[in-house]
Amino acid sequence: MSEDNKNKQGTEHPISLIINEAVSIFSKMGFEVATGPELEDDWHNFEALNFPKDHPARDMQDTFYLKDKLGYVLRTHTSNVQIHYMEKLVKEKKEPPFAIIVPGKVFRNESTDAGHEMQFYQLEGLMIGKDVSVANMKWVLTEFFKKFLGKDSEIRLRPSFFPFVEPGFEVDVKHNGKWMELLGAGMVHPNVLKNCGLDPKKWQGFAFGFGLDRLTIVKLGISDIRLFYQGDLRLNQF
Repeated sequence: MSEDNKNKQGTEHPISLIINEAVSIFSKMGFEVATGPELEDDWHNFEALNFPKDHPARDMQDTFYLKDKLGYVLRTHTSNVQIHYMEKLVKEKKEPPFAIIVPGKVFRNESTDAGHEMQFYQLEGLMIGKDVSVANMKWVLTEFFKKFLGKDSEIRLRPSFFPFVEPGFEVDVKHNGKWMELLGAGMVHPNVLKNCGLDPKKWQGFAFGFGLDRLTIVKLGISDIRLFYQGDLRLNQF
């Protein structure tokens, strides 16, 4: 090893920097960090989240199923943690309100290119209470992106469908004068609350999720998502 390389210091990985910044922003808004397993059963990854048995996301083309552990998958989203969190709450005879964020790695069985990887990081958010509304969700997301991307950031909601929320939205974010589709969100489906043991007539709330790799690319101007997982020393500049 040359003397120059020997004296070079490593730096935090760009995704770690983005996770820490996102956690800091959400923590100041009252969100707690929750974590959960990357190896997951069907109930927590799909069924409790209101995915019908014939939903395309269950297909082998999207999900890594384990040969030797039937009924288990590598989680396809961090939404599994909201189920674990609410089940634990009910088991301990506690009640909402609560607000959590879940940063973590997820896995999808898909081809890799500059914008897609088989493994990547997501951040899930969940807020449940008696009067939590879409207006609360919009304020939280607007506040986050103004702090994360700059005061000029704006968001807009477009109707969309996700099994675990109703109504559901695609959320576009305006950054540097350009609109980008960055996340999905919506009001938690009553069936999800019911599956976790919470009364949907008493409690309601919103959930959202976005890819941290994509946010890292947007904020730091990195051109290829695959660089994050190849030990490329050029990332030390961050």
